[in-house]
Amino acid sequence: MISTSRTTPSYSPAPGRTPGPPDRRVPVAVSAPDPVSREGAVGLLRRHPEIDLREESGPDTVALLVEDALDTAVLTRLGRIVRSEGARAVLVVGAMRESELLYVVECGVAAIVWRREATAERLVRAVLAASRGDGDLPADLLGRLIHQAGTLHRGAAGRTGAPALGLTAREVDVLRLVSEGLDTGEIAGKLSYSERTVKNVMHGLTTRLHLRNRAHAVAFALREGYI
Repeated sequence: MISTSRTTPSYSPAPGRTPGPPDRRVPVAVSAPDPVSREGAVGLLRRHPEIDLREESGPDTVALLVEDALDTAVLTRLGRIVRSEGARAVLVVGAMRESELLYVVECGVAAIVWRREATAERLVRAVLAASRGDGDLPADLLGRLIHQAGTLHRGAAGRTGAPALGLTAREVDVLRLVSEGLDTGEIAGKLSYSERTVKNVMHGLTTRLHLRNRAHAVAFALREGYI
């Protein structure tokens, strides 16, 4: 986690940029295994007025974790940040094994960014998606997630007594478009719904099925064979 012994840096927008409205700023806490990596991520984010950098994660904060790879300690910390502290997590990682992907999504990580692709614009996009409760996965990871969830579904197909999820046709339609990477506005346009309807559909199914975010909902629906 971020050391509280460090002097809190002064975060200012870059010259020539006008800060956005205070109530629209997203609080973000950056954590990294070394000071250089942390300051690099902070430097990329501090130029964007929609980002409100904080020293520690907490409720309603987006926790941005920078890691080279995942191990038990990192996965445990991810779970604690999301489940205990109430933060939404963005994971910036250099590599990830197949066995870790579904766990990370089900843990509640809303967005994943490869370290090699971690530009300022890419990080801000992931942070804003996480703050809205949206998922943001690299295309190659989404393909791996679909493959992994499909494998789990085929393995469970022969078992009896599997509970019915009871997803409605509307929920399946929305989740299918989420899995294709569309945002709320694009989904509303495709289905001729209002954005509020799309949000209500997602909120209803994630609440009913105890899912943590859109990425978790997609993984769940894939695993059960709905999409």
